Parts: sequence; C-alpha cells; structure tokens
Amino acid sequence: MKYSFEDFAPGRSFPLGPKTVTAEEIIEFAREFDPQPMHLSEEAGKASILGGLAASGWHTCGMLMRMTVDSYISKSDPQVGLGVDFVEWKKPVLAGDTLSGTSKVMDRRVSKSRPDRGVVKLRHELQNQHGETVCIVELNAMVATSAEAT
Repeated sequence: MKYSFEDFAPGRSFPLGPKTVTAEEIIEFAREFDPQPMHLSEEAGKASILGGLAASGWHTCGMLMRMTVDSYISKSDPQVGLGVDFVEWKKPVLAGDTLSGTSKVMDRRVSKSRPDRGVVKLRHELQNQHGETVCIVELNAMVATSAEAT
C-alpha cells in the first residue's frame, strides 16, 4: 500500500516503534553531534539532573524520524518537510529505554499553489516503557495527492 494525501485524514494515527535505545548509540551520536558529558558517560549522566546516560534531545528526534519512516513515510509519497512548529523533550531518554508512540494527523489542506500536493500537520508523541511521554513534535509536511502519486 502506498499512502497519499487522502490517506492522511485528521484523527488518523500511525504506530511508532518499539525502539530500544543502547548506550553505544547514545555515545556514538553524542560524540558526533552533541558532545556534552551527560550524553557521553554513565557517571556524568548520573551526576546530572538526567539521572543516567541520556540521549541528546536531537538524537531522540532522529530516532523519532526513523520510526516515522519505518511506520508510514516509506509507504507514502512525501514531497518535503515544511518545518517543525514545536518540539518538547518531556523526560530524558536513558540507555536501555524502549520507545514507542504515535503520529497523529491533526489537520490537512490541499496546497493553493500546487493542487497536486497537500499539507499535512502531524503530532508525534513518544513514550518510554513506563508509559511516560518523553518527546512531542509537531510539524507540517507536503504529500502528493493520489492523482500525483500514480
């Protein structure tokens, strides 16, 4: 199945995950992109307010992106991301956490300038294995209509 704009009806949800986060990937991402102590060692993480080796918020967003690709983006005809309206990191993502969640369609509209495309507003929420929300992201993306996707 290939999703088009028409499949992104307001209220529709797509499942995300699960994804277990390893210490090795937290450190690897941090070394490359966010080399702060709480992302590089368990000891520094425990000494911080995060309580342990914690993924960078940007790493969490990257994992969220991968989960959306695996869930539905790879099965649709996305054209382009139009921007992130909101990101909130609610709780730290620690080594060993298992993340899952949902992408929910909040709104959609056909593009005025490109009627063969539509703009979809999505809200992504990730929870850890305890059901605690760790990250919320709201964004807009352009998706081809079914006429364009064929």
